[in-house]
Amino acid sequence: MKKAAFFFAAFVLLMGVAVQAEDLQVGMTASDWSFVDSEKKVFSMASWAGKVLLVNYVDPDESDLNEHFTDAMKKAKDDGRLKDATYKGIGIADCAATWKPNFAIRAIAGRKARKYKTVILFDYDGTLRAAWGLAKDTANMVLLDKNRVCIAIVRGRVPEEDVDKIVQTAIDLQNE
Repeated sequence: MKKAAFFFAAFVLLMGVAVQAEDLQVGMTASDWSFVDSEKKVFSMASWAGKVLLVNYVDPDESDLNEHFTDAMKKAKDDGRLKDATYKGIGIADCAATWKPNFAIRAIAGRKARKYKTVILFDYDGTLRAAWGLAKDTANMVLLDKNRVCIAIVRGRVPEEDVDKIVQTAIDLQNE
């Protein structure tokens, strides 16, 4: 009986490893999530249904790593090439990846939210990082189409030579 219980437990453990979620890649549909902002308002991907969604998932220690990219996206919005009706860029702070206390993270996020006129959410335990296979201790950029299919993903710094291409991709997606 003990042997049977041992083999059953080993089987269940191995099956759990085999069915783990695969890292998010281009062409895959992104799994949903739900996080709160600084005012405890709950948001999920459904909050922006039907819009192209840019998710900047960032370790707060690296909050400026992709500023060149977010500035380019902001410029496209300011120029009217990205429209509120069809596009939304958000930030999600990976609070589990930093030593900074949550009150400090919320203060940093508040400044970024005002600068980019956007929503910044808080992933207090790294749930999305694990679900999507995002990199820890860095910034991650994920561009999703209106159906939540991953069109572009960068784990780390967005290369300078890719910035204009990703901006144009977002513009093209919103016009589909």
